[in-house]
Amino acid sequence: MATYRPGSNTLLKSDSILDYVLHTTVYPREHERLRELRLITQNHPRSFMGSSPDQMQFFSVLLKMIGARNAVEVGVFTGYSLLATALALPDDGKVVAIDVSREYYELGRPVIENAGVAHKVDFREGAAMPILDNLLANEENEGKFDFAFVDADKGNYGEYHERLLRLVRAGGVLAYDNTLWGGSVALEDDSVLEEFDQDIRRSIVVFNAKIAGDPRVEAVQLPVSDGITLCRRLV
Repeated sequence: MATYRPGSNTLLKSDSILDYVLHTTVYPREHERLRELRLITQNHPRSFMGSSPDQMQFFSVLLKMIGARNAVEVGVFTGYSLLATALALPDDGKVVAIDVSREYYELGRPVIENAGVAHKVDFREGAAMPILDNLLANEENEGKFDFAFVDADKGNYGEYHERLLRLVRAGGVLAYDNTLWGGSVALEDDSVLEEFDQDIRRSIVVFNAKIAGDPRVEAVQLPVSDGITLCRRLV
């Protein structure tokens, strides 16, 4: 049975393996501005909310492989993952970035501007559900997006999924973060966890079951960072 490791940076067998991956293939190719924003994020008191650099390298390659031009991101924090997405999109690409607070995003906005990709970012402050519904109110947005990334309140993942399935085109990709929650999803229901972790674990377990049984997508769950679920939207 897996062991939950709160605060761990990796689901790999050891942190040394992650260090090897980072120093061999991630950091040597990391964009200078992306490195700058990564360090800002890592030094923030809520740094646990940030994405991992190996995860962002993976997304960068994925976005280019699928030829993504339009993306939507639910949960922005400092904009680290947002910058990675913006850098991967073509010059005329656009990413709609949604977050309940602009405060954290403002920490990264100068870096995004210095990277020369601010024109690709459409930041929208507010609760994600109404903003997604507003996007759907315009029929032109249905099937417009190539890629969606969700790293926000886990209890609403299922509701975000329903909306994003309409926004992302057939063949497009939806990515959900933290879907292994430190390995806690493999623990027994009565395992001793902090209340916060237990609540998120329950939400993630329900969401994972939903995706596993969703005939509208092809899904794969990857043990990268804290667990990433990728869904390819079917026709």
